[in-house]
Amino acid sequence: MWYWLFKYVFIGPLLRVFGRPTVEGLENIPAKGPAILASNHLAVADSLFLPLMVPRRITFLAKSEYFTTPGFKGRLNKFFYSAAGQVPIDRSGAEAAQAALNTGAMLLRDGKLLGLYPEGTRSPDGRLFKGKTGLARVALESGVPVIPVAMIGTDDVNPIGSKMWKPAKVTVRVGKPLDFSRFAGLGGSRFIERAVTDEVMYELMRLSGQEYVDVYAANVKDGKVTPHPARDAQRIPDTQAG
Repeated sequence: MWYWLFKYVFIGPLLRVFGRPTVEGLENIPAKGPAILASNHLAVADSLFLPLMVPRRITFLAKSEYFTTPGFKGRLNKFFYSAAGQVPIDRSGAEAAQAALNTGAMLLRDGKLLGLYPEGTRSPDGRLFKGKTGLARVALESGVPVIPVAMIGTDDVNPIGSKMWKPAKVTVRVGKPLDFSRFAGLGGSRFIERAVTDEVMYELMRLSGQEYVDVYAANVKDGKVTPHPARDAQRIPDTQAG
């Protein structure tokens, strides 16, 4: 109930004023049955505008900090994300990451529409960063289609590092479903998982028009890597051929 109240009564009308959102390619999302929505990640607003523009309910795997932060703000966050049907995941290590992927697979078995951000975190500068292979593991295990979704303009509404939103134009561009049945039975191979992930990222790059950077966004945020313009900014090879 709270999901639909947030969408149509409390938050949705405000989002339509701030973002004047439009959606393209909505016919690519099935009316029922499990599927993965793989989206680029520019701002917190992505997780609001995407559900607003998709008729079906989307379940995101949300970081556990949204549910465990102390104080009034923490309780407010917990209420919002819980009421909206989001699922907390622990991203602290390999075992926690596997548990999160298991949760995603369980949701798909229940016929849910699962929202994932292959980059793993918000882009630090508006570019598209290297995808993590967790999405590929879930897709190969479940056998469901992966639908690429490009969020455009959400970082203008909700600028990086800003606590205030501002009016701007938001576009949600939905690509055609990607079928990875040709890799059936090959899950667990890091080469196959990378190929699947790169194919998804190629579609996101094509749909969004973003520049691709071949390093992980989390490493850039942590200061572990400084992207080199000539070395790391590149186009992903088109892995769809053949």
